[in-house]
Amino acid sequence: MFAAVVLPVLVALASWAGVAMVRRYALRRLLDRPNERSSHTQPTPRGGGLGLTVAHLLGMTAASMLGLHSLRLAAALAGGGLVVAVIGFLDDHRPVSPALRLGLHILAFVWAAAWLGWPGGIDFGWGAIPLGWIGRAMLVLCLAWFLNLFNFMDGIDGIAGLQALFMAAVGAALAYMATDGDWTSTTPLVLLGAATAGFLAWNWPPARIFMGDVGSGYLGFALGVLALWTMAQGWLTVWVWLILGGTFIADATVTLLVRARARLRVVEAHRSHAYQRLSRYWNGHRPVTLAFAVVNFAWLAPWAYCAMRWPDSGFLYAILAVGPLFVLAVLLGAGRTDELGRAAPTRT
Repeated sequence: MFAAVVLPVLVALASWAGVAMVRRYALRRLLDRPNERSSHTQPTPRGGGLGLTVAHLLGMTAASMLGLHSLRLAAALAGGGLVVAVIGFLDDHRPVSPALRLGLHILAFVWAAAWLGWPGGIDFGWGAIPLGWIGRAMLVLCLAWFLNLFNFMDGIDGIAGLQALFMAAVGAALAYMATDGDWTSTTPLVLLGAATAGFLAWNWPPARIFMGDVGSGYLGFALGVLALWTMAQGWLTVWVWLILGGTFIADATVTLLVRARARLRVVEAHRSHAYQRLSRYWNGHRPVTLAFAVVNFAWLAPWAYCAMRWPDSGFLYAILAVGPLFVLAVLLGAGRTDELGRAAPTRT
């Protein structure tokens, strides 16, 4: 128990120190200069997620050696996570083909599933649908989409880090309740939350460094793998995780569909997500990041608890929780290129 308390603190400190070291390098080699598609106004280094990634993987390795979780989970995260992080770090330096990135992301999740196993099926309340090969392929594609939407949503200070911290913290609390107080079930999620907290100290508005593709990719991958792990263990359902990621899923999905319908390049950088439009309307990043946090904790967390407590109705709770967020994203004009109200210049 002592190690489970001390280790997260060490991981948070390691993440903070790692980001500090990356920042020195990034100030010389990875400076993100504002352009017409940016949501910031000052040149800011990027790639700080590398410190977060290394800290979490080291913490997971130490936890497995201490017997706080299985070696299989550590192998699933390390093998796939390093692939995702490396391709993301390369992309932070020079654009990498989207097809190559997506292919490696899919392979990383296949690697993780090979170590962790697959959920038995998806329960819709009226009955469970077994996961055959087609179902497994669709699950991997959904996980790859979730990884990439973390990249899409990492466009203003603090928002992606705070989202990951929310999902890790609430996911850990729900896993603890689902296992009748087995605190070892929470360790991997707690360590991810700790690593994210260390990074957020640098990324909170106004950010001193950006996460970069290395960080957003790894966070999306790690959350996807840990969701898969809790599902394979029978602790939490897919509906719990869909609810916890609801704000990001709704904004990114509506934005993609609207841009695709308008025949705009969906992989091209832009600033038409609902959260980006709000940041211009509210003249800052912090109000939007905090608004997402309020929605997460006040709206989505209670629904996620219901989905954990009464899993047979999880599908219904997911619709009730996330459905209104899709409507809200549409009303806020996610994906549209016009301005929301009288937008003021964005400041970081």
